[in-house]
Amino acid sequence: MSVVELLLPDLDLVGVPVAVSAWHAKPGQHVVEGDRLIEVTAGDVTVDVSAPASGILAEQCVKIDETLTTGQILARIQPG
Repeated sequence: MSVVELLLPDLDLVGVPVAVSAWHAKPGQHVVEGDRLIEVTAGDVTVDVSAPASGILAEQCVKIDETLTTGQILARIQPG
């Protein structure tokens, strides 16, 4: 199977910068589809982004406090 990319969803917050506030898994850790994987903050709003598939978190593609754009790759998961 190919690697699954976790993308930042459209949070419908026009003009509000979105940034990573926390990671809830580390590279090499097994994650389950639906697990809370990353926390992002936009102004006073905090949103959890869940794993789109079960497998091994292969890569964190963004750092804490990094400003994000809709559709940006947040992480890569190796299914399995």
